[in-house]
Amino acid sequence: MDFTDAITENTLRAIRFERPEHIPIIFWINPACWHHYQQELLFELMSEHSLLFPGFASEDAVLPELAPWEQAGEPYTDSWGCVWETTDDGITGSVTKHPLEDWGALEGFTPPDPAQTNGMAAIDWSKIKDKLWHGLATRENTAEMAVPLAVEGKYGVGSLEHGHAFMRLSYLRGYEKLLLDMADGDARLGKLIEMVEKFSMGIVQRYVDLGAAMMRYPEDLGMQLGPMLSPEQFRTYIKPIYENLMTPARKAGCLVHMHSDGDIRDLVDDLVVSGVDALNLQDLVNGIDWIAAKLKGRICIDLDIDRQQITRFGNPEKIDELIHGEVEKLGSPEGGLMMIYGLYPGVPLENIKAVMDAMERYAAFYS
Repeated sequence: MDFTDAITENTLRAIRFERPEHIPIIFWINPACWHHYQQELLFELMSEHSLLFPGFASEDAVLPELAPWEQAGEPYTDSWGCVWETTDDGITGSVTKHPLEDWGALEGFTPPDPAQTNGMAAIDWSKIKDKLWHGLATRENTAEMAVPLAVEGKYGVGSLEHGHAFMRLSYLRGYEKLLLDMADGDARLGKLIEMVEKFSMGIVQRYVDLGAAMMRYPEDLGMQLGPMLSPEQFRTYIKPIYENLMTPARKAGCLVHMHSDGDIRDLVDDLVVSGVDALNLQDLVNGIDWIAAKLKGRICIDLDIDRQQITRFGNPEKIDELIHGEVEKLGSPEGGLMMIYGLYPGVPLENIKAVMDAMERYAAFYS
């Protein structure tokens, strides 16, 4: 993600509990869908849902270009030296070779340069700046904090790579070895954490200096039941990274957005006190009632709509009931709720339409 991942004034108001015009909604189509479904049918659905896909015209549509780590049969080595492989075009692969699986490789290991890469691929900071920011005063040349310019009603958003902390450590060491390192209190882990954090800080600071309105910190910490590491391990090794990386954004008045898939109930309190303004979490895995009791009114809930159960195996009526209920339980006229759905192969077309219909219908529930 870069500054092309922009947000509107309505989204800013939702996060700040400033009475947005409607609930911000996103319908994201995974690239693999374009070869699992008939493209014309997806285009037709997109054309019929202008709130989800404003300005979309099928005759002008361009299919997304696959990232190198989304290409089946073609192993990809990222900027850290981790090797990624996938079996389906469009689906992000998994790391199959860990460059620091043997601690002996740490000596002399050179991390990537945040001036050149985001960790996964090359990044052109001058292009990011020129693309959306025109005439933005630098903070060194003004007594006041630089204010991001809205381009076509949108504000620039910066993002770390998905899996910038805990997951990056697991990519480098391997998941099991990383947990053993934490259990053993291995001193070499501290050196690796420092290296990973320093790299990410270079990314954060550059986005903040460009005037980002919001900074994203995407990571996956949860499994189907419970987190991938204990709360104690999270507080000892990962939470300090988050707090350090979020500090520049918060000091600059930049909103902080955190993402994690999976069951993160045991970690939520620590995430919230780390300075998060908006938390993207999954609905049914964590429980809608639990989310309402724990988070409603406390931070902005960026709800990830179910992709495992009802939208995949249910029917349109159940889908409408699900989304209606989530809006009723988690939303308010003041704001504090956003919704996103990620479409992956396997969802029946009638269910895809039902999700789109319900998201657009209930976005105006409090308007």
